[in-house]
Amino acid sequence: MGCIVTPMIIDEDIGALRERLVAHLAEIDALAAASADSRRPVELDQQSVGRLSRMDAMQVQAMALAAAERRLQERKRVEATIARIDDGSYGDCLRCGEAIAGARLHADPTTPLCLTCARGGAGARA
Repeated sequence: MGCIVTPMIIDEDIGALRERLVAHLAEIDALAAASADSRRPVELDQQSVGRLSRMDAMQVQAMALAAAERRLQERKRVEATIARIDDGSYGDCLRCGEAIAGARLHADPTTPLCLTCARGGAGARA
């Protein structure tokens, strides 16, 4: 049976990753600000907007609210990752404490769990 090789995370890589994550937070904030108008309540004045136009506006609003919720969840993941970088625990699984495979971190730098724990495997501690 082969072993999983996890490349060491180099301090320079961690610093660059942290910078990218901070920049990503700024992008999330900019998107939230740019879409603020789309999340406003829909006017119910039937004199100015027809029924179908109002329904379309309500659908656009619902999609904008869902996108805002996804951005909020992404923001929380990025902030948690930055906190793990700052406290030195980045790269360690939050559930079992083992190192997260480098390929997994490369695919999703914000992942908090190793593959075994993410799958709910036998090695995962609850």
